[in-house]
Amino acid sequence: MIKLNINGQLTTLDVSEDMPLLWALRDVAKLTGSKYGCGKGICGACTVHIDGQAMRSCITPMSYAKDKTITTIEGLSEKGDHPVQQAWQTLNVAQCGYCQTGQIMSASALLANNASPTDDDINNAMAGNICRCGTYPRIRAAIKLAAKSTNNSNGETS
Repeated sequence: MIKLNINGQLTTLDVSEDMPLLWALRDVAKLTGSKYGCGKGICGACTVHIDGQAMRSCITPMSYAKDKTITTIEGLSEKGDHPVQQAWQTLNVAQCGYCQTGQIMSASALLANNASPTDDDINNAMAGNICRCGTYPRIRAAIKLAAKSTNNSNGETS
């Protein structure tokens, strides 16, 4: 039995310590927002937050995740109204959409740590999140829009 906090809920999962977090989330906890892409941690479709850091759940063993706080796309905001999610919708970022939960999770981790990212900051944070549809210009624009929205909601000016 492995204890962890998933999306604000203390949870105990009866899984092996070497099981990848992605499969525990999808198959056991029934949180299917994180996607399987490559299984090697290089595409980013499986990105979740572990203690606030964007990490690839397909290569993260449950032994690492135990006793940590995990946030999936389902837990990013209760109503799907996180500034990054709103920016994604406003700018129609998704094309096929398969990679977008991982993109959103990486972008939201970036903005949680850097409210005014430069293009280089965005490039570094989003490196390894692959979009086969090539929506990178819309992704960058949405991150900038979300940063502006977040800064304005905190009383800062842009």
